[in-house]
Amino acid sequence: MTSAARPSADALLASLQARETRAKRGRLKVFLGMCPGVGKTHAMLRDAQQQRAAGTEVLVGLVETHDRAETAALLAGLEVLPRRVIEYRGTHLAELDLEAVRTREPKLVVVDELAHTNAPGARHAKRWQDVVELLDAGIDVLTTLNIQHVESRADAVAEITGAIQRETVPDSILDRADELELVDLTPEGLLERLREGKVYLGERATAAAQGFFQESHLAALRELALRYTAERVDRQLRELRAGRWRQTVWRSGERLLVAVGASPFSTQLVRWTRRLAAAQGAAWVAVHVETNTWLDPAEQRLLDRNLALARELGAEMVVTQDQDIPSALVRTAIQHNATQIVIGKPRTRRWRDFWRGTLVDRLLRLGGNIDIYVVPAEKRAPAARFTSFDREVRSSAGEYLLVAAVLAAITLGGALLPGDYYLATGLVYLLATLLLSIRAGRGPVFAAGVLSALAWNFLFIPPRFTFRIGKVEDGLLFGTYFVVALVAGQLTARIRAQAAAERRREGRAVALFQLTRALAAARTLDEAVFAALRQADELFGARTALLLGPSPQMLQPHFAGSFALDERERGVAEWVLQHRRSAGRFTDTLPSVTGFYLPLVREDHALGVFGIVVPREADLSLAQRDLLEAFARQLALSVEQDQLREAGEREQLLAESEKLHRVLLDSVSHELRTPLAVITGSLENLADAPAELRRALVSEARGAAQRLNRVVRNLLDQTRLESGALRPRFDWCDARDIINAALDSVHDELTGHPVDVEVSAELPPVRADFALMEQSLGNLLLNSARHTPDGTPVHITAGLAEGGQRVFFKVADRGPGLPPALRPHLFHKFPRRDSARAGGLGLGLSLVRGFVVAQGGEVSAGDNPGGGAVFTIYLPHREPQSRGSE
Repeated sequence: MTSAARPSADALLASLQARETRAKRGRLKVFLGMCPGVGKTHAMLRDAQQQRAAGTEVLVGLVETHDRAETAALLAGLEVLPRRVIEYRGTHLAELDLEAVRTREPKLVVVDELAHTNAPGARHAKRWQDVVELLDAGIDVLTTLNIQHVESRADAVAEITGAIQRETVPDSILDRADELELVDLTPEGLLERLREGKVYLGERATAAAQGFFQESHLAALRELALRYTAERVDRQLRELRAGRWRQTVWRSGERLLVAVGASPFSTQLVRWTRRLAAAQGAAWVAVHVETNTWLDPAEQRLLDRNLALARELGAEMVVTQDQDIPSALVRTAIQHNATQIVIGKPRTRRWRDFWRGTLVDRLLRLGGNIDIYVVPAEKRAPAARFTSFDREVRSSAGEYLLVAAVLAAITLGGALLPGDYYLATGLVYLLATLLLSIRAGRGPVFAAGVLSALAWNFLFIPPRFTFRIGKVEDGLLFGTYFVVALVAGQLTARIRAQAAAERRREGRAVALFQLTRALAAARTLDEAVFAALRQADELFGARTALLLGPSPQMLQPHFAGSFALDERERGVAEWVLQHRRSAGRFTDTLPSVTGFYLPLVREDHALGVFGIVVPREADLSLAQRDLLEAFARQLALSVEQDQLREAGEREQLLAESEKLHRVLLDSVSHELRTPLAVITGSLENLADAPAELRRALVSEARGAAQRLNRVVRNLLDQTRLESGALRPRFDWCDARDIINAALDSVHDELTGHPVDVEVSAELPPVRADFALMEQSLGNLLLNSARHTPDGTPVHITAGLAEGGQRVFFKVADRGPGLPPALRPHLFHKFPRRDSARAGGLGLGLSLVRGFVVAQGGEVSAGDNPGGGAVFTIYLPHREPQSRGSE
């Protein structure tokens, strides 16, 4: 029998560790309102002023006053941090300067509008993520939130107002809050503020009054906010009670508890409790106490239906293990602070009720200040039938044979003794009965006691071969056999039943441990799913399937499943995902299919469906159903973690893409505007300029036009490369002609750089695309000109390599060389060294690599002996054939 007890050492240690963790992180206080305009920011700033007056260092990170004078007045005396301005698509957006707050490290920071979405380019996508970072840094935070932005209430708000909420805050963030203050205002008071222009102004106020701010909407939102706060207070009360030693309930609010079992009458009890809870406006708990009593398949199905009914009617489900049902019910009521227990009135009395008392009697003795409701059974409800013994403690035929063999051996041995030794034979019989209780079950031990008593009476007690007993002491010993047999058999059955229950609980615990360990060791979601499904296959002797997707239309089976769903089974899985309830075999919803399906749910969102198909002759017990639900919860956690990881990667990629987009846009606009400005300025001054200046202006305009043409050509060539539209046009080319053409294309940029060209005299014509090679060498020369000081030489060489198998073109300079950090990305798009001169998009080397690879060659970069960088282009080479053969 188990009962309420003081917290264990492990529980106290865990509590201390949790308190230490909370002490290291900052405290979070949330001001919750039903909608905008109730005064959340006003209340938050009042709190900040009070804490500043108490000596706390307060920093206002971000507050939206919405041009309300009374709100702005509360900022007086508080230090307001300048906002970080982020430019996005030509618009300047002001956001929380998270880095500045981290640098200052105040004791308390004020951050308004927790559900706000940050501008692209900020460190985090959501403001609540900024708050989490501040809390982890040990900074206390005051913030505000409307009930429609709470993730678990978003769907309800959408049904009430018709407005879908795009900005939501996970409930886990509110669970981390150390304090939640409800800023309440009646709908009439809020509408009066709206008419006075204290919420919105002008046409916006009129539109709000006709839409979101309807009185019915406000009343419903107020109820949501009040209920959410009440639920939080109730959870806190239960957590507080969980850490205390207690023997009674605190009547801070009504809560009902109903006992649910494998009885048709439990269905009536569940419905009766639901009506009573609704009438009182109270929460209720449905409790099933698992004992060692075995349930046959019909009883198991009835129990499942009763528990499913309680779950559908909104009960909190609790399953506990105990052999003493009244004690378990009272213990559970105390743990959940239930003030009323609802049970059924027994229709019959069992034999042991005469000295122990009925279930009702014992609840009245143990319940203390808990109210007990006894509901009589309806006349049509069938009486509970006799429950057979647990299959796992039933005795085998071998145990009965063992009893028969032992008694036969004792009887033969006693027959060899003198007649006046019959008391010794009786004691040996009694000792054998006790020893047999160690190896045999209740039935064999009881049989041993009865048979040994009868055999001893008939064969050994004078007068022999009769059942008459002449002495009182012999009669007492004869009766002792029956008492010993009953006590030993009952104790044996109880110990065996407890051992079987412990084995079942151990099996469930080991299965969950192995599943958790496998999921933790998995590096990817596929590995986690494969490990979980294989473990379920082995544990239940079944076939499993997992379907993932946010909607029934997008539901896709995972490849690790061992069960392929047909159209009918898939329809059940889609129903489970849509309604977030189990269905299929062993349930009352679509029970004709072969599979049993459970939703993968995280914070009211279904992520997928877990299905299992057990053999047709097998059944799922309540414990197995609970274990499958635990499997589904662990799988849902793994899927959610994978989705969060992917979302983080997408967010990071989006931020990098946005950053690259801004850099590219700035570079392109600069590269286009600069030559256009030169050309425009030259043309404007050309008409009135003297002849000598006119030639200079024309030269500047020509150079700017060439630069502009180069930018556009690079962009177009990069597009051709990425689209696969570039097709080299091979021909036999002279290496000197390619080099001279490249030098001519960048003549102006190479001014001030001595150029040395060295081409092997034995180099025959090269088979290449002349235009692509000219542009490739031109880009290398342009790169050397831009990244080396004026006056440094540039050296160009060309020749044969690897015994004439390849031809090379080498461009070497005497500049600063290649930074080690830049080398892995040298031939990627848009790499720019910090010391690079203004100009260029960072496409030149990427184009060189693309052009050379398209011709079957390769390009490399290295250090030039003596200082500087060297770029080498390699192309495949073969001797040119005669014109006639071609």
